[in-house]
Amino acid sequence: MTHPKPIDNEIKLSSKRYIVSKTDTKGIIEYGNDYFVEISGYLEFELMGKPHSIIRHPDMPKIIFKFMWNRIQQGNNIMAVVKNLTKNGSYYWVVTDFEPKKDPLTNEIVSYTAFRKAAPQKAIDTITPIYAKLLEIEKEGGMEASEKFLIGFLEERRTTYDDFIDELVQNKGLFKIFFTVMKKLFS
Repeated sequence: MTHPKPIDNEIKLSSKRYIVSKTDTKGIIEYGNDYFVEISGYLEFELMGKPHSIIRHPDMPKIIFKFMWNRIQQGNNIMAVVKNLTKNGSYYWVVTDFEPKKDPLTNEIVSYTAFRKAAPQKAIDTITPIYAKLLEIEKEGGMEASEKFLIGFLEERRTTYDDFIDELVQNKGLFKIFFTVMKKLFS
C-alpha cells in the first residue's frame, strides 16, 4: 500500500486519550477505538480488514517492526516508540505496548492488542536520529546490517532494548500504571 508523500505536519496527541487497536495473528486490523480512527484519518471501514502497516511511516526502520513481531509472536509484550502515518500524510508519535492474547484451551496466540499513548517529546528527540541511522543502514546493507547496528548500539550502552525504551519513555509511576490499567480493561 502506498501513501502520499508525508508532509511535515505532526499531530500532537492528547495526553488524556489513548489509542487501542487489535489485530489478528497476521497483523490484520480487527478493531480500533474511536481515537485510533480519528487520528489515523481513515474511516472505520477503511481500517477494518486492512494490514496494520497501513499506518506505517516510511521514517520507521524495518528492524524495529522485526523486533516487535519476533517478541509478540513468542507471546511476549514489547514496548516501542513509533512514528505512525495518517491517511493525509501527517504523522504522530506514540509509545506502543503490545499484549498478545492466547486461547485459554490451546495456549496459542489468537490476536494482538496494541495500547498507545502520546510519546514524550524527549523520547522523540532521542529516537529520531537513531531511527534515521537505522534507515540509512537498511538502505545500504539491508535489515540484517541494521539489526547488527542496533544490537551494537545497545551493547555499547550496556543495556537491553527493553531497558533502553523503558528509560527513554520514563516507564514508571503513572506512565507504567496507564498500560497496566489498559491491559486489564481489555482482557
